[in-house]
Amino acid sequence: MKFIVSSSYLQKHLQLLGGVINNNNTLPILDNFLLELTGNELKVSASDMETTIVSKLEVESEDDGSIALPAKLLLDTLKTFPEQPLTFHAVGTMITVSHDKGKSEIACAAAEEFPKAVTISEPSSTTIMGDTLATAVNKTIFAAGNDDLRPVMSGVFFQFTSDSLTFVATDAHKLVRYKREDIAASETAEFIMPKKPLNLLKAMLQGSESEVLVEYNDSNAQFSFDGTTIICRLIDGKYPNYEAVIPKENPNKLTISRTQLLNSVRRVSIFSNKTTHQIRLKM
Repeated sequence: MKFIVSSSYLQKHLQLLGGVINNNNTLPILDNFLLELTGNELKVSASDMETTIVSKLEVESEDDGSIALPAKLLLDTLKTFPEQPLTFHAVGTMITVSHDKGKSEIACAAAEEFPKAVTISEPSSTTIMGDTLATAVNKTIFAAGNDDLRPVMSGVFFQFTSDSLTFVATDAHKLVRYKREDIAASETAEFIMPKKPLNLLKAMLQGSESEVLVEYNDSNAQFSFDGTTIICRLIDGKYPNYEAVIPKENPNKLTISRTQLLNSVRRVSIFSNKTTHQIRLKM
């Protein structure tokens, strides 16, 4: 198995994939990237068993093969290279990375040990612009909770209908609802996305003009865009009835300059209690 690839091109893709790998994995194989070569297409996968990211890269090769490479070691090695072509040559459980100043040899693991990505059977689907999805995540994820006893509140609630898409997050103290009526799904669906894959999506899709295909069933969701696929397990459970706590007929309304309010809050919050961070608004 042999291929040639640009160092910066490979590093850029692997850094995004590296975000899914945990520092303390129960299975040692999860500390690796899975590399699968088919002609001039290199498929790289990273997983923590709950979330899997697969990215397709173009390389110079006519070989086929697969191998699992230590993720941290490979990323640390790539950071030391200026932009240049690198030649990867795998024989057995060793891979040699050759460059213009020398070469490195890295011990690898068998590709067969790497867990297979989940395939979503009979999924429903919808399409969202990348930047729109990143904005929705950005505007809601900060309100999601961290309570292990209430796992449904530790993610973002996706609510798809034929009229709109709604994204909701709450930790029982604050609640955010972000609604888009300019996008719709083919059929009604609801699911709760964990924070980790959403943070990865937010980083990858900020400012993106690509379309994202969202496929989902009762247990998993898959996001596909620009040769990258993120598959994650959904949070199981029923989301609280958030609409019950949003006032329907509240006569009290205040319109204020966002910048003025933000600056005022920043000034007084310096003196707030370091535990509660409470400030008082008097109208």
